[in-house]
Amino acid sequence: MAAQRAGPAVTPGPVALAALEAARTAEREQTLYYRALAGLAEEADDAETAERINGLLADEQHHYSRLSARMMEAGHVPAEGGASGSRPVTLAGWEGFARERERSEIVRYEALLRLDLDARTQTMVEEILASERRHARELGGKWMGA
Repeated sequence: MAAQRAGPAVTPGPVALAALEAARTAEREQTLYYRALAGLAEEADDAETAERINGLLADEQHHYSRLSARMMEAGHVPAEGGASGSRPVTLAGWEGFARERERSEIVRYEALLRLDLDARTQTMVEEILASERRHARELGGKWMGA
């Protein structure tokens, strides 16, 4: 009797879910960082910088939401909290620090793509990765579609 072969995964497995949870936590940290930074830009009456940072914030919130939704679709309840946002934030030199943070996200999503992902999760991670690459390059946002 021939062994029955499983079809392609339709939801992320346990290793992928753990990696998605880590990415989700990092996205939450990014949203807290950009929210604080946007507030500083507003306080400094720097509308152009505030707009750029708010675009980044919008995308990071979108990534967080997409990761959360995908995990729930897979039957996994995402962890509460998980990010502190407690590091001091300063507007001076923000671009270098933000670019470094974006590069860390790129590395994280490239590692996620090396895992055995189902097609829907892989597509989502590829889309988020493309957005993170644009963030690192341009330090502006609103790259994510609905």
